[in-house]
Amino acid sequence: MIVHPVLSWLKDWWVGIVETYGLPTWFVPAAQMVVNAILIAGFIAVLVLFLIWLTRKVSAHIQQRLGPMRVGWHGCVQTVADALKLVQKEDTTPRDADRPVFNIAPFLAFAPTVVAFVVIPFGDGAIVRDLNIGVLFLFAITTINVIAILAGGWASNSKYSLLGGFRSAAQLVSYEVPLILSVLGVIMLAGTMKLGAIVEAQNAMWFVVYQPLGFVIYVIAATAEVNRTPFDIPEAEQELVSGFNIEYSGMKFAMFFLAEFANMFLVSAVAATLFLGGWKGPWLPGEFWFLAKSFAIVLLLMFFRWTYPRLRVDQLMSFAWKFLLPLAFLNLLVTGLILVLM
Repeated sequence: MIVHPVLSWLKDWWVGIVETYGLPTWFVPAAQMVVNAILIAGFIAVLVLFLIWLTRKVSAHIQQRLGPMRVGWHGCVQTVADALKLVQKEDTTPRDADRPVFNIAPFLAFAPTVVAFVVIPFGDGAIVRDLNIGVLFLFAITTINVIAILAGGWASNSKYSLLGGFRSAAQLVSYEVPLILSVLGVIMLAGTMKLGAIVEAQNAMWFVVYQPLGFVIYVIAATAEVNRTPFDIPEAEQELVSGFNIEYSGMKFAMFFLAEFANMFLVSAVAATLFLGGWKGPWLPGEFWFLAKSFAIVLLLMFFRWTYPRLRVDQLMSFAWKFLLPLAFLNLLVTGLILVLM
């Protein structure tokens, strides 16, 4: 596997420190894990700040207004000010809440997102761990969000948060099925679950050309997975005030918020990797193409939010089981037949 120059330099630097000071051999992998975790967490924090600002600006321009303009150039520092305000807010816990579960739920929502970024290939060799079961690992680790949302809704001891948690769990479980089925066609074409190898398999042609239906199903199901409009039933303000996180404040609420926006970029990055050729592109560095494709999907999800009305609960569930799931099976069947007959 090709290793990115920056990652290679970091490893050589740690090895040099070990040899200079006579440190134990386990120090290098341990130090690398700590540095990787810090880099990923820092990247996610900056990314979320940018995505929140971008959401405000995109929604404003769609509605023919300016959006944030006062704090920084075009309001670019507004999100930083909001983050500082959120950090200073009082951390409150409902009197009758299940405190241990209530306190751990935000961390349980954010941690899997950080871990999922470990297998995302940002460029040629710019990946922390290119696992042989990368796709399986990715979908396995992100399903923990269901447990976090259910735990937060249940432990809050509020009917609004409980209903929001149940709705979100039902939605995530339902749309996870067509989501996974939509990427199986890509795995069949590439013959591997290794994300780096899937990108390399798209040298001649992006998989979106061979899997247009799979791509459409993935984008729709991914929109539901990250609770974006028109699938934001778990956070329906008119019915549930704010959904499963209504009783959270301060940094705990911020962690749910971080996880939501980080997941929006994560599903977009996975779409860019599996269907749009990942870092492949002419002239410019691979990291640029990867981020450009990922943010193109992010903008698409934002356009969905300010274009389509929210679905009812029964419509949302029927759409998953009666429409998306049969289409996903059809796409899988056609892909298998083509591969057998070719």
